[in-house]
Amino acid sequence: MISVISTVLPVFLALALGMLCRSRRLLTREGVDGLKTVAINLTLPFVLFDAFAKAEYTLQALVQPLLVFVACCGALGLGMLVIRFSGSKSRLAPFLASGFEAGMLGYALFVMLFPGVSTAKFAILDLGQTLFVFTLYKVLLSGKRDFRAVGRDMVTSPVLWAVFLGVVVGATGLYASLGPWGGVVESVTGFMAAPTGVIILLSVGYDLVLRDIPWKQTGGLVAMRLGVMALMLAVIVGLNRTVLGGMIFEGAAVLMLILPPPYVIPVFADEPAERGQISSALSALTLVTVVLFALLSVARG
Repeated sequence: MISVISTVLPVFLALALGMLCRSRRLLTREGVDGLKTVAINLTLPFVLFDAFAKAEYTLQALVQPLLVFVACCGALGLGMLVIRFSGSKSRLAPFLASGFEAGMLGYALFVMLFPGVSTAKFAILDLGQTLFVFTLYKVLLSGKRDFRAVGRDMVTSPVLWAVFLGVVVGATGLYASLGPWGGVVESVTGFMAAPTGVIILLSVGYDLVLRDIPWKQTGGLVAMRLGVMALMLAVIVGLNRTVLGGMIFEGAAVLMLILPPPYVIPVFADEPAERGQISSALSALTLVTVVLFALLSVARG
């Protein structure tokens, strides 16, 4: 019980403090946006660099991000089919079926749920969905075929640079060859990465306005997301246990699949009504993530 409380309580506390900051106006919208900018552009890249620098790069390991990339493509296709047959005219609704907010939530929750387990177990899966989100997903989401803009975003993204440098340092064996200096690098990355979890959860809590969620309208989108994720989990776990020989750390896969879709989706809404609908769905799915995280903590405990 103590172990479960130790894992779950910090998450709920950080979310509650974020909600308190909104209700008591301790933070403004500009202040929260500033916190997100700090987390995404400054502290999160250190988390990612450390994770990918410590990952194992073998021919077998490369199968994992490839599998996740293909699974994300399949999930997006399923989302498009479901929305088409439902009669919804929302252009963005299908995108709720695929992609994961791994950077903003995944790594922080992984460290809490699996203390002592290298984040590289999660990072190797995240590599596949990161490539998916920054390429095919973003092009389709924008509704344009501006590949030059997508390339510009990739080149200027601190997140992708951190992933790239981490992969280079880890795959070439440079990180392992640092010797005592490796401890210095680890100390720096650990110090810079430490605030990421609380900053992100505080920001998520600030945006989590439960009374504004139209639950009846949002329920269908939440059900679609959970159904597609359940199917993805069955496929990934099935392949892992039959074909891949257990190379995937299934705890990391389960955690990734309960994460909400990327928070950037509403930015691409053409109409205010659609933006509100997608934002409500993301808030509800974030709440679902927290509840499922708590259940995972109980199961693991």
